[in-house]
Amino acid sequence: MKIAVLTSGILPVPAVQGGAVENHLDFLLRYNTQHQLHDITVYSVYDKGVDGHEDLRSSANHYEYIHVDSLWAKIMKRFYHLTNKDGYYSYTIEYYFRQAWKRLRRQHYDIILLENRPGYALSMDIPKETRLVVYLHNDFLNSDTRGCKEIYRKAWRIITVSAYIANRVKTINRDDTKCIPILNGIDTQAFHPDRAMTIDRSRLGLSERDFVIIFSGRISPEKGIHELISAMAALSAYPAIKLLIIGSPFYGNAKNEDSYVRALKQEAKQIEDRIVFTGFIRYEQMPGYYNLADIAVVPSMWDDPCPFTVLEAQAAGLPIVTTKRGGIPEEVTEDNALLLSTDETFIDRLAEAILHLYSHPEQRARMSAKALANATKYTKQRLAEDFFQVINE
Repeated sequence: MKIAVLTSGILPVPAVQGGAVENHLDFLLRYNTQHQLHDITVYSVYDKGVDGHEDLRSSANHYEYIHVDSLWAKIMKRFYHLTNKDGYYSYTIEYYFRQAWKRLRRQHYDIILLENRPGYALSMDIPKETRLVVYLHNDFLNSDTRGCKEIYRKAWRIITVSAYIANRVKTINRDDTKCIPILNGIDTQAFHPDRAMTIDRSRLGLSERDFVIIFSGRISPEKGIHELISAMAALSAYPAIKLLIIGSPFYGNAKNEDSYVRALKQEAKQIEDRIVFTGFIRYEQMPGYYNLADIAVVPSMWDDPCPFTVLEAQAAGLPIVTTKRGGIPEEVTEDNALLLSTDETFIDRLAEAILHLYSHPEQRARMSAKALANATKYTKQRLAEDFFQVINE
């Protein structure tokens, strides 16, 4: 079949600037190249980092790039900003979509896949013989979503990354038959502690005696980093407990700091000898960082749909402290994760959970074994097989 993919319109594919959705799509595209299943064309924003990328040599996948930073693009985006005050998405995304749709509609495709942008459907006149598949990585389609009934009607299938997101879609139609949850998957072998390289702790100012907590993700309030730093401050009597914060405000912008990151670093000054901010780390290097840690903390304060960071930590054999939000409880078991409620006592409970695991190495060992066992259900092989099974219907 011929398949067109409309990306989120922010980050490029291949995922040279990171991004959970973009890395996810890379997995599927590489599987398609390996098995030569379908003729897939990806419409992506351009970034110079894609030039010469090995994925562009695929005979099964093709890449059409939209230049959103050229002088002409900046003029047009400004025009959209001034003339489309009621646009569905930001004017930058709207510019990408209009340019991509202009090219896409000249071709015939059996399937059009919308990656996490259900609102695109409202501006698409889809041929009767073409099926529209919406892939939801976030809670972007529910009864409160603008145009939800029309988007739902146009969709042939709605793939969601968790049952939590599927249940949100079902608020539009409680008798839904279109939603198919496919939980995320990763390269579990790359993260396995026996295969991953270990980063030298001394490079980060850490010693072998330190008890290292790893946090990985985009640095934003909903990720719970402020609460995690507060929990670290409450553990000041335990100087060996160190926190490694990996990430940046916006994926690949490693050197850019926004006001939130600056506020976090200011807050952390009181315990700055126990916290290390690394900034953005490329995805292929992440297994080594997980391998130097003792536990992972994913303190999501929002309904995180199905975070990759949980799956990565699990595949690395790390005990996990996380929250009962969104799709997170679907990814782990009570044997390999401590699940906390995000109520008014959350910071205290978070500090207690960290201290408990620090003080009980035998429990960490049991949780580690359970984590590795549970990780086998979340391979990228299983993800790709499930996805293409839906497409092949």
